Amino acid sequence: MLKPGDKAPQFSLNDETGQSVRLDQFRGKTVVVYFYPKDDTPGCTTESCSFRDNYDEFLNRDAVVIGISADGEASHQKFKSKYELPFYLLSDPDRKVISAFGAWGEKKMYGKSYEGIIRSTFVIDGDGTIVRTWEKVSPKGHALEVLNSLV
Repeated sequence: MLKPGDKAPQFSLNDETGQSVRLDQFRGKTVVVYFYPKDDTPGCTTESCSFRDNYDEFLNRDAVVIGISADGEASHQKFKSKYELPFYLLSDPDRKVISAFGAWGEKKMYGKSYEGIIRSTFVIDGDGTIVRTWEKVSPKGHALEVLNSLV
């Protein structure tokens, strides 16, 4: 997993409408990128709605919020609409960006190991450097923790 001081990998992924979103288009702004396992599942819904509920405060701190999962554009569109999520949801079906950030790896559930998306969040400064990371995030209250870390 990437750590503070590392340069964030550049990426270009499609949002729920099929529009390409690039990390470098936000140069000069703080970018919060959170990786989550699956649209419309309990933990991912809790986490995403927490970012939604605090979105105005992220904007007040000149921060962009981006959620990334391996789900397709149609799934993101439904998820975004159902929960009125105001920020970017990007689709990474090949998991290239997820892997580049180190958010793909071994997970365990019910005593079984498998590969999957590790719920992780990265704060990237205006120059593209990672300034804060969270790994194996607990969805409840995480957005506030991220918000409180922003200066």
